[in-house]
Amino acid sequence: MNMKGIFVVTLLVAIMLTPRSLMARQDSITYVKHLVFPQNATLEEKVAMAARLVPSPQQLDWQRMELIAFIHFGMNTFTGREWGDGKENPKWFNPVGLDAEQWVRTLKETGFKLVLITAKHHDGFCLWPSEFTDHSVAASDWKAGKGDVVRELREACSKFGLKFGVYLSPWDRNAPCYGNSPEYNDFFVGQLTELLTNYGEVHEVWFDGAIGEGPDGRKQEYDWERYYKTIQRLQPNAVMAIMGDDVRWVGNERGMGRETEWSATVLTPGIYQRSGQNNGNLGITELSKDLGSRAMLAKATELFWYPSEVDVSIRPGWFYREEEDNRVKTVEQLMDIYCQSVGRNSVLLLNIPPNREGRIHDIDVERLREFAAYRDKVFAHDRVVAGDIPWCTRGGISRVYALNPDSLINLVLLQEDIEQGQRVERFTVELYAKGAWQQVGEGTTLGYKRILRFPETKADSLRLTIREVRLDGNIKQVSAYYAPPLGNVDLHVAWNDLKRTAWKMISREPLVIDLGETVKLAAFTYAPLNGETKPTLAFRYEFSVSRDGTNWEEVIADGEFSNIVNNPLPQTVRLPVAKDVRYIRLRAMSLNGMPAQIGLEEIGVSLAK
Repeated sequence: MNMKGIFVVTLLVAIMLTPRSLMARQDSITYVKHLVFPQNATLEEKVAMAARLVPSPQQLDWQRMELIAFIHFGMNTFTGREWGDGKENPKWFNPVGLDAEQWVRTLKETGFKLVLITAKHHDGFCLWPSEFTDHSVAASDWKAGKGDVVRELREACSKFGLKFGVYLSPWDRNAPCYGNSPEYNDFFVGQLTELLTNYGEVHEVWFDGAIGEGPDGRKQEYDWERYYKTIQRLQPNAVMAIMGDDVRWVGNERGMGRETEWSATVLTPGIYQRSGQNNGNLGITELSKDLGSRAMLAKATELFWYPSEVDVSIRPGWFYREEEDNRVKTVEQLMDIYCQSVGRNSVLLLNIPPNREGRIHDIDVERLREFAAYRDKVFAHDRVVAGDIPWCTRGGISRVYALNPDSLINLVLLQEDIEQGQRVERFTVELYAKGAWQQVGEGTTLGYKRILRFPETKADSLRLTIREVRLDGNIKQVSAYYAPPLGNVDLHVAWNDLKRTAWKMISREPLVIDLGETVKLAAFTYAPLNGETKPTLAFRYEFSVSRDGTNWEEVIADGEFSNIVNNPLPQTVRLPVAKDVRYIRLRAMSLNGMPAQIGLEEIGVSLAK
């Protein structure tokens, strides 16, 4: 090579190694699903790496579904409980009109993309004929023990083109081996293997972290790594939710995502042995409000693409109960939930529980159709002109979008291109109306989808300003819509028939109440104050009644307010037989085994009619 050639090569190398070109090369690197920060990385280096964390193909497909249906169905449908104790008679399960095609057809027509069924809940009763237990549909009278709910649902999903998922409870209150960790882990993997090999493709596997005691108080230790590897081996395209590293629980069962919802999160998934130490060092849990800010990145050692799933039931409870037929959520409530879940960078997992006949109740079907029709109406007409032109921007820059003439809007929808990561940290939205700009919304994260609602405004233009961003922001969609007002229906259901003005609290622990008069008591209700979750909520309880406050009759010896911590809504307990009483006594323990704290205003009574 002559000197001129050497000079040209040297010049090219020098150009390639300039800081700007090095940064450009670095920006082209992406990290799929997980990254580990270098030990001495600066905050800016961490931010740049976090910007390039992207979802796996399975996570991206999952996020785009937006709506997933949860089907809570099983023994609890027939007992009226939220959590069974595993002592139920399998013959009680007999859905004589079961119609899985009705479920799936309804869900398909109303916009759902995947159906997830409780193949086994905490009571251990299996909706398929498992060879590992007698506590299953094979021991029921339904179809003379030849039925298989999981198979019927899978076939219906195939027929109507919906994806299919299974919930398998790790907590099994029926299995004698629960608490013998090695034996139960073999048992559980056996059941998991049945579900993942006998029913075609499974798109989502859903575990919660529920854990209890086995015989003699033995503590079960779940082998999450083994469960995870079983799924990877048998269903490599399935996402593993909640106790997995693909999808995380939002932290409540009210249908609400965070105002700031990072998919690129510092929260280490619970299936990893290091999760306790990592999350403890950061002072976070899945309930924490901040899971991905720069302040959290500064302290973190690794980062996960770990998007949020928001679960909520269309009814107060998760399993069907006839007395809740008048408490199915309204279209207004469902739209609020949609905007606070899908509209906050999450996927909505909406529970629709079939009734004892084995069908989704007509009331629920009609509500789902009304909800779908309303969404279709709202999102049919985008008022933004050319809002789908991609926009790559640094922080502090605005873009103005023209609106269709005479546009009346009250909802703006924004989307990042999450295939390139989640990068926007702060933004504002303004409308040009009556000759001036006015701010109608602001926020932090965008992610897959962000919905802002505001009073209806007639505007000419919309201005989006990306205030803060990690590297470059990649805006995929800017849309504006008009959501017609919905009637505000009062769904308040009375759960106390007797005014508390005459009540007296005789003692707090146990809680003893003088009702002020003798009544015929048919039921009592425990309603956590303001629907708030706290560690002192009642879980296990004993309930007694008395006419004179001295001689007591124990009516319920071993009661349980199931799932109250995650779903702190009123729970009504019916007495086996109505009783003439003046005094009631509730002795309750919290989930952690300490005395529960119950206020007078959290108790209600129902009188015999």
